[in-house]
Amino acid sequence: MLKVNNISFNYKESKNVLKDINFQLKAGEHLCIMGESGSGKSTLLKIIYGLLDLEKGDISWNKEPVLGPKHNLVPGFENFKYVAQDFDLMPYTSVSENIKKFLSRFYPEESEKRTQELLEVIEMKPFENTKVKNLSGGQQQRVAIARALAKEPEVLLLDEPFGQIDNFKKNSLRRNLFTFLKEKNIACIIATHDENDALSFSDKLIVIQDQKIIANDTPIAIYNNPKSKYIASLFNDVNEITINSETLLLYPHQIKIVESIGTESSSAQATVLNAYFKGFYWLIEVDFNGKSVFLNHTSEVEKGNLIQLKL
Repeated sequence: MLKVNNISFNYKESKNVLKDINFQLKAGEHLCIMGESGSGKSTLLKIIYGLLDLEKGDISWNKEPVLGPKHNLVPGFENFKYVAQDFDLMPYTSVSENIKKFLSRFYPEESEKRTQELLEVIEMKPFENTKVKNLSGGQQQRVAIARALAKEPEVLLLDEPFGQIDNFKKNSLRRNLFTFLKEKNIACIIATHDENDALSFSDKLIVIQDQKIIANDTPIAIYNNPKSKYIASLFNDVNEITINSETLLLYPHQIKIVESIGTESSSAQATVLNAYFKGFYWLIEVDFNGKSVFLNHTSEVEKGNLIQLKL
């Protein structure tokens, strides 16, 4: 089990980057860390991996302390692997050679088997003999993930792991990767802006704001009951609406266009401002009591129309 116990950190001559961070993660569990840019997500991954020295608190994996560079000649906890946003690959060698870098040359058959397995996971089999310098940024990102998995770490740390990968590849790669991690019982911590990483593939979710954890629960619980607009906005457009002195946080799918107001106090009139095509639905922007409100609808609605909403 990973235990992060009351840790705090700040860079020299700067305010606190992280303060009083606490959480635990079991073997095989997947944790997503979300927060706006500059909230400390990447720094937290570096601390957990052992690249930075703590000012306060401690970290352990299965009761073994995870220590920073002051205590280790080569920084980085040996049972963990960390994939940063700069990939640190060998540009003049092939994809397969990059993956094999940390595998034993004394067992070539096992090394080749593992390499082929990981090429399938990252969907890079056709490029196994291509030099890394000739790959796109997204392809290099996939190679970096595969190389980190070569020796099956106990914990994999990923910093924006799909940030440079094309959308048409992203979904299948996510499914392949997180299925592989579950099968191998590898714990994973992902720092991301992408709500799909959190909602579909994480067991736990942490939200950081102002250097502190402000939410720590399952993705379902946090999505369905966000404690603030900041938290809700990490997943989707969010509307903050006051009705009868009560402030509601509503996602666009929670607001409907209805035929008439009727007697329901949660219905009200609004004016259509814009309509945005989203594929299988339209995102409608309306003026509701002087504020822009967003809702989902099955068809386009003309600008200027008066409509009735049910919240």
